[in-house]
Order: sequence, then structure tokens, then C-alpha cells
Amino acid sequence: MNIVDTVSSLGEQSGFFGFIAADGWKNIIMVIIAFGLLYLGIKKEFEPLLLVGIAFGCLLVNISYFPGLPAELNATNALYHPELWDAFLDSSSEYYHSYGHIMSHGGFLDILYIGVKAGVYPSLIFMGIGAMTDFGPLISNPKSLLLGAAAQMGVFIAFFIAVLLGFTGNQAASIGIIGGADGPTAIFLTTKLAPELLGAIAIAAYSYMALIPMIQPPFMRLLTTEKERSVKMEQLHEVTKTEKIIFPIVVTAFIVLLIPSTAPLIGCLMLGNLFKETGLTDRLSDTAQNAMMNIVTIFLGISVGATTVASKFLTVETLKIVGLGLAAFICSTIGGLLAGKVMYKLTGGKVNPLIGSAGVSAVPMAARISQKEGQRANPSNFLLMHAMGPNVAGVIGSAIAAGFLLAVFGG
Repeated sequence: MNIVDTVSSLGEQSGFFGFIAADGWKNIIMVIIAFGLLYLGIKKEFEPLLLVGIAFGCLLVNISYFPGLPAELNATNALYHPELWDAFLDSSSEYYHSYGHIMSHGGFLDILYIGVKAGVYPSLIFMGIGAMTDFGPLISNPKSLLLGAAAQMGVFIAFFIAVLLGFTGNQAASIGIIGGADGPTAIFLTTKLAPELLGAIAIAAYSYMALIPMIQPPFMRLLTTEKERSVKMEQLHEVTKTEKIIFPIVVTAFIVLLIPSTAPLIGCLMLGNLFKETGLTDRLSDTAQNAMMNIVTIFLGISVGATTVASKFLTVETLKIVGLGLAAFICSTIGGLLAGKVMYKLTGGKVNPLIGSAGVSAVPMAARISQKEGQRANPSNFLLMHAMGPNVAGVIGSAIAAGFLLAVFGG
């Protein structure tokens, strides 16, 4: 046995060799990005429940998988085998037959990614969101649906800009949905239409959601007057238990029949809400809100982080996605505010247009920003419950927008 050759062989099979040899500078940048995301999630508290998992998944994959190197080096990797991901749902893939089923040949991250690829994690998170959401403000003021719809404007503006910049229809749709300000919806649509962009889109979506307190207020003040921001709205009428039980059932039936591709998201959202409102399924509601939501969030964060491989993430496309995502988010905020101003005019000044900005689907942060800006103009103002109507309408609106885009480009 040649000791020198043995040591050399072991060195070449080590992770350190792969890390340096396979575009080492890109891997180093991705590790720095992972540390940056961890800092934002832990120190700055930017969406920590998901961002910490995404960041650690990003770290794991960029120190364990090195495309371009000999297959035997990556074959020893127990974490990540992206060539198997498409094979899980595509029997025509060469890997489906040559490698066998992902369950028997996949690594840790491959197994977790099944839930993303099949659209399971986003749907289950929607169930948890539904169990935590009170649709009372929306039922009490159905006009809030119009504000939630108007706040999807950024989705379609960003879509058209993305097409003009050279993205395919599938990719543009996935980028545009960032404007819905709903992370699970963005992940759900992107895994169906443009999985190669998942890492960049997920990070952009959740980053901008966390930055709502910085992004929205300047536009809220720019597009509304002091008088408009000072408007005190009338107290909402009380919603009965019967109305709250009927609402998720009727909404599910109508929207799913209208756009069948929304069924996973809308169905789970409304089922979770039904668990909450019946008063007879408290254990299921509690599980959906807590244990299930926490477990799925861990799996989703790590899986999404695993898509941020240096060779795919560090591209000009990623920079375009970040910019388009910000534009989508701003346009959605503007769309909601403009619709709020229209309602202000039509009602003779009874609607505070600030609640329109809550039409983006970041629950409940966007509603709290409306409340904060309203009190800045009028300390006696209390807009939170009024803003929650457009806010939860935005959740429904973003799911409908995603379903529409999926129906158009996923067929």
C-alpha cells in the first residue's frame, strides 16, 4: 500500500477539497450569505422562524455538494442529490430508473425536499395560518376583499417586467408572486413553475416580508394626505359564530370551483380556519397552529435553503429577481393604497385609505403598520381590526393569483 497515494486519495475525497476545487470563491460567498441570513434572522429578528432554517440549509448544501466534480465525490454525500428531485415526480427522467426511487437513494435534504416538490409544506402552513386567523373583520366588512384584490397589482406588474427582461412565462409568474407578500404561496407556485429559481425567490419573498416596517410607511405617507390618515373608522359589527363557520365552507366551494388549481392552498387555509371556528375541534386547531406548523416550518426552511447552491444562486438572474421582488412588493402596496383612496372618496371620507396597504398578505404585520401610521396622524385612531379585513383578504387574493398563474402556465 502506497501511503502517499492513500493520503492523497483521502484528501481528494474530503469536503475541504471539494469546497475549494469546485468554484471555491462561489462557495465562500454562499457561506458568507448564509452567515448574513443567520445574523438577520437571529440578531435582527427578520422572520426568524423560517429565515434561520433557510440560512442553515444554505450553509449545509454549500459545504456538502460540489457540481462539476467527479460523481464519486458527491456520491458519498449523505445530504443532497438534486438529480433525484425531478425523478421523484417524473418517471421519464433517466435518474428515475437508473438510480431508483428517491426514498431509497436520497440523502437527508433530498427526503425533506419531497414536501416542497409535491407542494405539501406550503399547503400545511396555510392550514396553520387558517387556524390562527380570524376572518371576522373581513366578514364584517366584505368591501375589504376589493382592497385585498387591488394589493395584488404588483404581482402582475412584476410579471410583465420580468417577461420584458427575458424571463420565461413560468419564471416571470414565479417572480411576480413575490408581490403577494406570502412566502408559502411563492414557494408553492415556484416549485410548480420554476424550481430552479426557488432559493432566490424564497429568500427575496421572506426578506421583503420582514422589511415591511421599512418599505411600506414612506409610500403610505407619500400617497395619502394628513387628513386621510387621520380618519377614524366606525366600529365593525359583531360577526356571529354561524357566519364564521359558513364562511370557510362557502369560500372554499366557490374559489376551488372557479380556479381548481387553488385547491391545495385555499382548501387547507379554510380547513384550518374551520377547525378554529367550530369550537368542537380545539385539539386539531391547536395542533395545526403549533406542533404541525412548527415541524413543517423547520422542514420547509431547510429544504428551501438547500436550493441555494452557489453555481445556481450567484447569477445575474438572482440580482434581477431581488430587484423585481422589491418592485412587486412596492407596487402591491401602492395598489392597495390607491384602492383605499378610491373608497375614501366614494364613502365620503369614512374609509381610511391606510388600510389598503394591509391588502398585501403579510399577516398581521401589514395591518399593524396601518395601525401605527394611523395613530401617528391621529393618536386616538384605532385601525387594526379594520386593517385585518384587507390583510386576510390579501392571503386569499395571493392564493387566487397563484392559482390563476398556475392554471395559465402550468398546463
